[in-house]
Amino acid sequence: MQLLQNHEPILDMRAEADARIRFDAEAVIMEADFSDLAFDAPAQVELFYDRLEELIAASGRQKWFFLVNYHNCRIQQPCWLAHSMRGKRLNVTHSLGSVRFDASEETTREIRARANTEAFDANLFDNREDALARIEVLKQAVPAWILRTRRPSRIAKAEVDGRISFHPHERIMEVDFTGLDLDGAPEVDMIYDTLEERLEQTGRKWFFLVDYTDCRIDLRAWIPHSQRGKRLNEHWALGAVRYGTSPEIAAEIRKQAARKDFVPNVFSTRAEALERIAAMRGALSADET
Repeated sequence: MQLLQNHEPILDMRAEADARIRFDAEAVIMEADFSDLAFDAPAQVELFYDRLEELIAASGRQKWFFLVNYHNCRIQQPCWLAHSMRGKRLNVTHSLGSVRFDASEETTREIRARANTEAFDANLFDNREDALARIEVLKQAVPAWILRTRRPSRIAKAEVDGRISFHPHERIMEVDFTGLDLDGAPEVDMIYDTLEERLEQTGRKWFFLVDYTDCRIDLRAWIPHSQRGKRLNEHWALGAVRYGTSPEIAAEIRKQAARKDFVPNVFSTRAEALERIAAMRGALSADET
């Protein structure tokens, strides 16, 4: 698959996701229809899950029960790692419980093996009716308030405000994530809601300088962090530069950059990051003249 040279796979997998994902708000079920779908390359998996994350973000709910139809779905062996990793991240972020049905023998073996290794319930059934019955059982164990609300952020707005600074002469907005633990969507939303509010007050775009020193991003926070960061950059950034990232955060940013076609701009030190912004500012000034 020539992902960067041929954009057809991007369009195909987004269209596949749009046609195969359905939400039942009353039952609190997101149904994913993988029937007769073939994943022949890891890039296809990544693109499908990218779109699935977007659809959940637009659904109006943070958490759903997942109902997955695997009828005649073919997942080639090189795709299983990507499918497992993206599925795990989606589940810890958005799932109240996941149930699967009508999988092939090969897919069933793979799911059961990964369930045993990663200590989760495979919840595999032969038919949709039994899978739906299992979801009803799972619902009994979920407190009603969880279906209606979510926990507050562990990071206060005042703390986020204190971590944002503007340098008008250099056209830089600086954000200090030093030592922050992003445990999930509430913390991510608190940070980005505050950033959007402060940026709207300026009425202009800025170069973003982000310090990730000793910042930890939990698996449950990566999806909202990626989505909110993308939206913030599209509306307010002249360019974004990051430094002090852990190897894990740097790897995830670079991975997303390759997939979503943006420049990661990840550096070790603040001096290197500022040097990059100076170059970007110079290029912008040349374009404006």
